[in-house]
Amino acid sequence: QVHLVESGGGLVQAGGSLRLSCAATGGTFSSYAMGWFRQAPGKEREFVAAITAAGGRTHYTNSVEGRFVISRDNARDTALLQMSSLKPEDTAVYYCAAQTSGPDSTWYPRRADKYNTWGQGTQVTVSS
Repeated sequence: QVHLVESGGGLVQAGGSLRLSCAATGGTFSSYAMGWFRQAPGKEREFVAAITAAGGRTHYTNSVEGRFVISRDNARDTALLQMSSLKPEDTAVYYCAAQTSGPDSTWYPRRADKYNTWGQGTQVTVSS
């Protein structure tokens, strides 16, 4: 079972940028599709972005399309979320998650219940 640890969160002004990292240990990182989710105070957790195990496909929620970029480095067991043009409404705890992937597996990028492992989260705060 892979273990995930997020980093890179912080306080940034609107219009600024942050890069979140998700470091994986204890498993075969390249066998997992990766996703980023976020949860703002008083709101439900929502999908942000996802990438397939080999990195060939990505998927984003509409509100971050064109501003966020998800990527991964399988040689370093790391998933990244580059966030630009940040808005106050992007303020949330951001979580990375791993979804088992294989030749017979269907990719469910948006479904939180299909992710096997979650990190502890990192706070992102965007001031106006």
